[in-house]
Amino acid sequence: MKCLTVIGARPQFIKAAPVSRAFAAAGIEQVLVHTGQHYDFEMSEVFFQELEIPPPRHSLGLGGGTHGVMTGRMLEGIEKILSEDRPDWVLVYGDTNSTLAGALAAAKLHIPVCHVESGLRSWNRRMPEEINRVLTDHISNRLFCSSELAVENLRREGITAGVEMVGDVMADTNKLAQEVVAGRSAEFWKAANPDMLADEFALLTLHRAENTDDPVRFRALVEQLNSLNIQVVFPVHPRTRKALLREELSLGDHIVTIDPVGYLEMVLLLDQARLVLTDSGGLQKEAYWGKTPCLTLRTETEWVETVEAGWNVVLGEEVESLANLVAESEPPPSWEPLYGDGNAAGRIVAALSI
Repeated sequence: MKCLTVIGARPQFIKAAPVSRAFAAAGIEQVLVHTGQHYDFEMSEVFFQELEIPPPRHSLGLGGGTHGVMTGRMLEGIEKILSEDRPDWVLVYGDTNSTLAGALAAAKLHIPVCHVESGLRSWNRRMPEEINRVLTDHISNRLFCSSELAVENLRREGITAGVEMVGDVMADTNKLAQEVVAGRSAEFWKAANPDMLADEFALLTLHRAENTDDPVRFRALVEQLNSLNIQVVFPVHPRTRKALLREELSLGDHIVTIDPVGYLEMVLLLDQARLVLTDSGGLQKEAYWGKTPCLTLRTETEWVETVEAGWNVVLGEEVESLANLVAESEPPPSWEPLYGDGNAAGRIVAALSI
């Protein structure tokens, strides 16, 4: 059996690591296609090195451009590869433009599609990611879900065939990363962030278009962040750096900006942080697994289980409440495992092998 896997963005590299290992252990050929959606070193190649992901057989280098331009170019490039390689399966992760392009190219060539992280819904169709995930689910043959809620979301849309709750492959990667950094925290910390951090800090990521491309909301967010009474460590996404320049905004002295970090360093930062401020989807889960309270800088979240557990608060439309929410943030009294037991990759590969 041969499975062609399409990846292109940071969260997909993290998800691909344990699944690639599971394919190798099962003796199944995997062809990796990197679309180049995240194309600078910090956002891409460092993850292949840290997570020991096999090098892509095909690198398309198609990052940049509008959603339509990017997705169209990816669709064209992936279709050509599929026509030549003719794999038994095409596997896609999550909800990026790379995900939709890979799924569409395969479906049009009548190659079965496997969607990992199916059934997520934010119920906000203004999000490009929501459009990508919904369309991908409806053209997939095997739909692997991270939670029972995701299974229920699919059922409500009439999708029941090929659906399986396997858990979250990011839990697999997080489990491995925690083992790697355990007992080596001081070593990593000294190498990564010497003399940079106060005793207490918040970890910030901010990159989604609905925040960075809306001048009113972006300015309000920066104003609130500048008013915080806690040190903030901010790995700055290229899109956000451009938005700061475009809006001629500066950050307060308590906000320490650094370049985007690799996965292991992010796990270490999460382990040390008092609080996470993010508009990332994956980081909400990573914060939960790291038992770090999270404040999601969006109007909704796909990961509602983290909110119900009390470890995640969604900012919503009232950006002006951010400073108060940060000041009031405390870890809940209890924590329970969410999104599986860290063995999702093995279940996915076993299911595709039948």
